[in-house]
Amino acid sequence: MSPVSRILRSATYLGLGLAALISVFPFYWMLVSMTNSAVEVANGKLTFGDQLIANFQSLLTEVDMVRVLFNSTVITLFGTILTVALSSAAGYGFEIFRSRFKDHLFSLLLLMLSIPFGAMMIPLFVMFAKAGLLNSFAAILLPGIASIFIVFYFRQATKAFPHELRDAARIDGLNELQIFLRIYLPVMRSTYAAATVIVFMANWNAYLWPLIVLQTNDMKTITLVVSSLVSAYNPNYGVVSVAAVIATLPTCLVFFILQRSFVEGLTGGVK
Repeated sequence: MSPVSRILRSATYLGLGLAALISVFPFYWMLVSMTNSAVEVANGKLTFGDQLIANFQSLLTEVDMVRVLFNSTVITLFGTILTVALSSAAGYGFEIFRSRFKDHLFSLLLLMLSIPFGAMMIPLFVMFAKAGLLNSFAAILLPGIASIFIVFYFRQATKAFPHELRDAARIDGLNELQIFLRIYLPVMRSTYAAATVIVFMANWNAYLWPLIVLQTNDMKTITLVVSSLVSAYNPNYGVVSVAAVIATLPTCLVFFILQRSFVEGLTGGVK
């Protein structure tokens, strides 16, 4: 190997190492901070301390974590299941069935992606207020169930679905619902895994809309709790870090469980 090639390789490894360090450091800082007091965190202590139990106890005295985690779990699980189920069915229908109005309707849906959510917040809030659904799980779940992006994602993924399987299933006497459940779902499982990770993280980390419609403490989610702890007059950053770690664990767990299928789904893998 020539000296120039060695220098280039060393520079590449150095750059990748630096990028990895920059990416990992915030997580390390969060883990370290949860074990230190607020003063030590403010002073920039980079080693682990002995305040983990005290910070955790302080968090439990300030926040009803059982209720908060229950709220986030219900919203995330139901939101993920409903969104993936309805959006996948819509994406399947847009690609498989033929209609002269289908492409026009789909183009209209894609056009709606250009509308920022901030422009729709006030009409949505008024609509849910008149329906008496404020401060409820329904107010969080309903606006995001039919995700245009996930519908688009499933339609694009369905283009790789072998139509010969559908034709063979119809010859065997299966109706369209049976084809969708028995043939399409198993074949497209990597696509479902990728969509599940995307939707799960979006629902778990949702902040702005829950902040608007959830108006009592017993309905708060984990992201709202972390925000309220940070915005306190004298925030305890050790306690904030404990809450942040708890808020991060579920999304990390889901991603690591589905990471292989997630990558396959993003690259168009069909089994």
